[in-house]
Amino acid sequence: MKQTLKILVLFALMSGTAPLMAQKAPKFGHINFAELYSVMPGQDTIQKNYETYATELRTTLTAMQAELENKYTDYQNNMATFSAVIKKIKEQEIQDLQARIEAFQMSAQQDLNAKEEALTKPLIDKARAAINEVAKEGGFTYIFNASEGLLLYNEGGEDIMPLVKKKLGIQ
Repeated sequence: MKQTLKILVLFALMSGTAPLMAQKAPKFGHINFAELYSVMPGQDTIQKNYETYATELRTTLTAMQAELENKYTDYQNNMATFSAVIKKIKEQEIQDLQARIEAFQMSAQQDLNAKEEALTKPLIDKARAAINEVAKEGGFTYIFNASEGLLLYNEGGEDIMPLVKKKLGIQ
């Protein structure tokens, strides 16, 4: 009876570890995502669209600042002739314009960030999709991004840059 129990326990242990032994070893790969992104077609269009949008915002900001300078210069030149009520109104106009300029600057920065994300997201998604396809086709378990310092040691693993470039049709 003891012998049968030992055999059953031994069989249970071996059958429990068999799937672990049957699993394939992990396959590691790496890619410099920043380098891949920089060589992808469409970069020039993204940069041009971003610069055009940024120029529009700068033009608006410059006009607002010119208006502020004009109001301030007018205030300084005519301050002695203004009545107390007009002086107070002019000061309030200048303060309000300064506040609008500050609000515009904050909003413009947020808009620029959103614009950049909207322009780059399709390209990034395309690159990620190609990396995922290459990883699946190559049987990779993990792909690391070498451009962000996430890959601290590399002597194994495979650089999948050529495979991803081929998948994206980049020479």
